[in-house]
Amino acid sequence: MTKESLITGKTKLLGVIGHPVEHSLSPVMHNAAIAQLKLDYVYLPFPIAPENLEIAIAGFAAIGVVGFSVTIPHKQAIMPLLSKITPLAQTIGAVNTVSRQNNQWVGTNTDIEGFIAPLQTTYKQDWSQKVAVILGNGGAARAVVAGCHQLGFAKIHVVGRNVQRLQEFHHSWSNSPIAENLQVYQWEELAKLIPQANLLVNTTPIGMYPKVEESPLSGQEMAKLPTGAIAYDLIYIPKPTQFLEQAEKQGAIAIDGLEMLVQQGVAALKIWLQQENIPVEVMRQALQNHLGLS
Repeated sequence: MTKESLITGKTKLLGVIGHPVEHSLSPVMHNAAIAQLKLDYVYLPFPIAPENLEIAIAGFAAIGVVGFSVTIPHKQAIMPLLSKITPLAQTIGAVNTVSRQNNQWVGTNTDIEGFIAPLQTTYKQDWSQKVAVILGNGGAARAVVAGCHQLGFAKIHVVGRNVQRLQEFHHSWSNSPIAENLQVYQWEELAKLIPQANLLVNTTPIGMYPKVEESPLSGQEMAKLPTGAIAYDLIYIPKPTQFLEQAEKQGAIAIDGLEMLVQQGVAALKIWLQQENIPVEVMRQALQNHLGLS
């Protein structure tokens, strides 16, 4: 251990709460960034069972935790325990980043920023005439819908399997300007939507370990994706997923979930550390090394 990395009574605490949390990759990338910036902080994983959430948050306040990430299953449950929630997190109905401000817990959601980052920089274009097709209608899909709206997509199509959940998803946006551009479809209607897609996003867990041979789309369905469209999978292991492999064969541009993970982490660090110059490349590299991808 170098002298800089010794943890002392002055070391400030950051972390991630979840249940389980031992698989979280957040400590890998955040601690790499902290080391690079030579700051006296440490980012720790905190396993917190749902029934202990309230008491844990009170404990964090008592010991002066600066901020923390929130993962499954706490993203919704934490909301009533916070003093303030940003409009963005309210819109999505989930919080993934909490910071201590004026002795209060403030919740926000950096998943939107994480999702749109590569679409605003590397693959930047005018999205105002474009169509997004989103597979799945869970929590991750909410951040993607809000992100697509922020980018200015003309049409946002969400495709799901459960009719009731799809209708609830659609209804949940009814008081938001997002409702104008948003339509929901049952899975059977996917074939007619794919040829229109400029951006195709997988927010489902299909293709994730252990079912790495699977894709949410059949070969025939993917064959309808226009050349030059962007296929974006929120999954980052395996790399590439079956979904992205199929898409690349079609001449699509592939983006995987690792970039979203990195970028939502960058956005969180900016809030906690109150500074803009976060070493993105160091975080990306730390994850790639950890996952054996470099």
